[in-house]
Amino acid sequence: MTSTAAELLEVLWGRASTEPVSASRLRALLILEHHGGVNLRTLADGLASTPPSTSRLCDRLRAADFVERAVSPSDRREVRLRLSRRGHAFLTDLRARRQEALQTVLDHMPAAQRTALRQGLEAFCDAAAAQIHNGAPDSESQTA
Repeated sequence: MTSTAAELLEVLWGRASTEPVSASRLRALLILEHHGGVNLRTLADGLASTPPSTSRLCDRLRAADFVERAVSPSDRREVRLRLSRRGHAFLTDLRARRQEALQTVLDHMPAAQRTALRQGLEAFCDAAAAQIHNGAPDSESQTA
């Protein structure tokens, strides 16, 4: 059931197109938004990629005016990456389109089921955030 829900969500979100941004570029934008600006190595680590590949990805995002580069105030050798206004606007618009697609589905659910879903998703978000931010073990290493 979980994989089916994830696949259906992917289909719904696919309808709210991420054009002109690929999945890997979208992940980079989301990392930059979350951190408010990082250096290339930190972004590469977040993407589980190499600095050269991440640099090329950032070149494409910069050419599309989604990312800005600036010299770090603390180290002139370091380049800081952050979202541009256009990058922020893109993510805001994408979220609105995704929300609209989801709301259409939710509107067809009974109120009690929407409430149960919201509560379940809140618990999921809490657990996922704890695992991501605290380095909690994944489900394979936990005992039942």
